[in-house]
Amino acid sequence: MSDTRKRSRKRFGGHAHKKQRGSRELEVGAQGVLITCNMNERKCTSEAFSLLNEYADALYGPEQHTDSLSEDEEADEDAEAALKKEVSQIQSSMKTHQQRFSVVDSGANNVVFIRTHGVDPEELVHHILSDLHESKKRKSRVILRMLPVSGTCRAFAEDMEKFLSEYLQRWFKAPLRATYQICFKARNSSHSKRDDVIKAVAGLVAKMNPLNKVDLTNPELSIIIEIIKSVCCVSVVSDYTLFRKYNLQEVAKEPTNQSTGAQEPANQTQEKAEGAEVSTGNGSKEAEPE
Repeated sequence: MSDTRKRSRKRFGGHAHKKQRGSRELEVGAQGVLITCNMNERKCTSEAFSLLNEYADALYGPEQHTDSLSEDEEADEDAEAALKKEVSQIQSSMKTHQQRFSVVDSGANNVVFIRTHGVDPEELVHHILSDLHESKKRKSRVILRMLPVSGTCRAFAEDMEKFLSEYLQRWFKAPLRATYQICFKARNSSHSKRDDVIKAVAGLVAKMNPLNKVDLTNPELSIIIEIIKSVCCVSVVSDYTLFRKYNLQEVAKEPTNQSTGAQEPANQTQEKAEGAEVSTGNGSKEAEPE
């Protein structure tokens, strides 16, 4: 009986416990970077932290940490007063200071979510892709795509409409206008259908300014909508086509043909390897089990 319970705990409980102990779950209100990989999430997470810290330090400077009380300050007070002050400072520090990057459980296989604090995810990820595109240096082995997430909401039609009607104004509300495309992907979710979401978002953008036009070839902006379980992750990015759909492996390759059409098959192959096809949780290959 005891052996059976041990085997059961090891087989079904060990991995889940390890994952929960090191990270929280993706939730509404989070900002960060959604990263896809090819089967090695631990290595992907390590590479992601390395890349994000390298470029964040260059953009924003080294991360600052709150210092504790100095010995001289403590010496000026009696033991009880010093203890109270130190406890108060620790509590205050815990409330006001958060790590720049922290990993949370994305809720999908081969997907890592790095939550950001005090960082603009769109600016940071674009900066990374821009440098890799220019330098053609490969700085990762297992990371495939790196997508910024600037906003999140519940993945239900009424919640998405309310959130996006405000969120998208920054780029599309008159007198602003742009050509755009909508890139939709769902994992482990049946809450939203691809065609319904694209139609609804296009309607919102058109209502903000009728001069906003769809361009599937070379849009100025790409509206990224990634749904995982019941959380909808959103961002608006530029240079999505130029940076090979924000694929770190593809963007670092030396161009072999100037024709976009000639490069498309290789890109499609790469996307299939990471599960880039749209899934709505109806038994398709990319709808990973919860």
